[in-house]
Amino acid sequence: MTAIGVLGGYTLARFAFPGRGALMLAFLVTQMIPLFIALGPLYLLMSDLDLLNRLAGLMLVYVAMLVPFSTIIMRGFYERVPVALEEAAQVDGASRLVAMVRVVIPVMLPGIAATFIFAFVQCWNELFLAITFIDSEDAKTIPVAMNSFITQYDIDWGSMAAATVVSVLPTLVLFAAVRRYIVEGLTAGAVKG
Repeated sequence: MTAIGVLGGYTLARFAFPGRGALMLAFLVTQMIPLFIALGPLYLLMSDLDLLNRLAGLMLVYVAMLVPFSTIIMRGFYERVPVALEEAAQVDGASRLVAMVRVVIPVMLPGIAATFIFAFVQCWNELFLAITFIDSEDAKTIPVAMNSFITQYDIDWGSMAAATVVSVLPTLVLFAAVRRYIVEGLTAGAVKG
């Protein structure tokens, strides 16, 4: 999702092409539509494609849901990077792709890290779609499994608390791994020099 957002954001920020504004508007509109409005048609589509009770089907839905979000966020980060950096690399003989990979992407690492974390947390904590499309015990995601601790007359608080602690660990590890990039992104430009 983030990789597609990186490429899509670069395209929307750096190239002028017919329909760019309409595409950006379409991406923004998809973020404004409540998810439950599309739930019926999405369920029928998943059923027709035999993707119900499969994690691959749920991942496809997550990708379709988060690619516009990632693209919009990455476009904003790209617009803050001066085009002169790429032009200088191209004057030195680099192609546009090489300039993007070797010059722009390293500057964009804080934005890429932030976008990745937002997308990861959204997918990791998502319950509504997962509980709708996944019924089998083998394919349950963590939020769906945690939801099973709530019964009609009781809530198993001890098991839910333990599952919550375990489910937060991957997010904490991810934040610890990319903390440096996020701090760099937040403090960029804070000191004049």
